[in-house]
Amino acid sequence: MKQRPDWTDEQWYAEDLTSVAGVQRLRFFPQVIASGSGSILTTPEGREVIDLSASWTATGLGHAHPHVVAAAERALRAAPGGSVLSGTHPDAVQLARALCERVEVVAPVGERRAYLGHAGTDANDVALRAARHVTGRPGIVAFEGGYHGGLGGSQSVSGIHISGGVAADPDLTLVPYPDLYRPWQDSADTLLVDTLARVEAALANGTVAAVIVEPIQSDGGVLVPPDGFLTGLRETTQRHGALLIIDEVKVGLGRTGHFLAHHAEGVVPDLVTLGKALGNGLPISALVGPAAALDEPAASALMTTTGNPVSCAVALAVLELLDDGALTESAVRLGDQAAATLRDHASSDRPGAGWIGQVRGRGLSIGVELVHPGGREPADDIAAKTALAGWRAGVIAYPVRGNIIEVTPPLTITPEELGTGLEHMLVALDAAVLGEVSNAEIAAFTGW
Repeated sequence: MKQRPDWTDEQWYAEDLTSVAGVQRLRFFPQVIASGSGSILTTPEGREVIDLSASWTATGLGHAHPHVVAAAERALRAAPGGSVLSGTHPDAVQLARALCERVEVVAPVGERRAYLGHAGTDANDVALRAARHVTGRPGIVAFEGGYHGGLGGSQSVSGIHISGGVAADPDLTLVPYPDLYRPWQDSADTLLVDTLARVEAALANGTVAAVIVEPIQSDGGVLVPPDGFLTGLRETTQRHGALLIIDEVKVGLGRTGHFLAHHAEGVVPDLVTLGKALGNGLPISALVGPAAALDEPAASALMTTTGNPVSCAVALAVLELLDDGALTESAVRLGDQAAATLRDHASSDRPGAGWIGQVRGRGLSIGVELVHPGGREPADDIAAKTALAGWRAGVIAYPVRGNIIEVTPPLTITPEELGTGLEHMLVALDAAVLGEVSNAEIAAFTGW
């Protein structure tokens, strides 16, 4: 197809609707992007917008990061094949070694293995199969509102999909995620005890292979669990001979102020999955675990381009950029800045102030809850209208769980860019509350 540089943003989006499959569209506004640099994205018409999503954290180190670009260019020019399927190459070996060294699991470094995949979906799918293989058990415990993949086995244990009509894994037990933000919740201690008791009951009959959990439930509403939750899961799974799989696909790699989000509790899981930011926009995921779980059965998790040199080189560059801890530390400072800005707005006299319920999260994984003033009734329509108005105002931020606007900008965003982006978002909230976005305008975007 011949390039059409003269097309408008609207023309490009209209063409998308008649050519790209609807099954892979999750749209909240007519977003079309031609290029990006850092935290700034540019449309085909040249309009600049501030990215407060980082492509659902997939471009977690910013768009076109020079170190990442250099790594990709080097790998493309060398081009040592397309995968690790029937042979290997240095970048894949180095990446697997780097992951085994950096991601602590129950096995020592020499007895760890790294599966290299395309996305969190297949990494979690392989993790589930590995747990079933090594334990000989069929059962899986997961959590309501959890997101572990968009296809296959990992989708079938994702509470957020099952509640939307996807068939659940026949051996799945779903447990409520400990939601500290429910208005009727008495105390964190009570919630923690109740949740762990439910997990204990699910594991009691000895048929469960693994518990899979997000250390912060992102798409389920940016829920930070009570202290002791992951520790309790670790103790419970060990007591019953089940594995603990921690899904770091969305919140891992520096975003929460820790290299991996579960490091906040210091637990050591059996299996850890990574994705999204690992490739900074390129398709790559990883699963780290014991050799006993990941070496057998041989040739049982095959995709022709997994472990390809370009994605591996980029992932190595991402790990190198995170090694000194500067971006991880910055995520804490920037997260504090964002939370303060949002809470200041909530206590102001601006139109949208009374619609902000809670501001929650950790580091640069932040959720802004929108509720009807004077109560806690979710304001899903206002969240959808805020997202659309935000795009028009020059910012990208998406709703999750209906009434939560998620703020997950690139870790490389500057304080000034973050401040400007948040102000655009809050202007958009004011516009939504004032009725400047109609129901008809948001009806074209199905969202979740």
